[in-house]
Amino acid sequence: MPSTFLMIKPEAVKAGLQGQIIDILLKNRFALRKMKLFRFEREKAGEFYGIHKDKPFFADLMEYITSGDVIGMELEKDGDVVTLLRELVGATDPADARPGTIRYMYGRSLQANAVHASDSPESAEKELAIIFPEE
Repeated sequence: MPSTFLMIKPEAVKAGLQGQIIDILLKNRFALRKMKLFRFEREKAGEFYGIHKDKPFFADLMEYITSGDVIGMELEKDGDVVTLLRELVGATDPADARPGTIRYMYGRSLQANAVHASDSPESAEKELAIIFPEE
């Protein structure tokens, strides 16, 4: 079964929203295969968000993502799991997200948008290897 990666971001974990977010995932028939609560070290965060290293928001992103605990998850579902998860997560900017999506309900801003979801099967594979290197 194909898998993808989802991360509950620091502000959502700090606000105690992880249970509600995980419940939405399970109700939408995503299977939770792995889950880990952790805090990004700068080096690992830089590896994770490396595609953004030359962008003007990179320093703010590093500061933000290392500011608190996050929860990383490997999710599985039949079909195009990446697309199905991104539809459930909603638009990157919560202001543009459809009602009923995770970011519409729990996102606060473009950066503090509650969750990160892999944008392609290749990204999912890379992100899962960074977060779950022991596998």
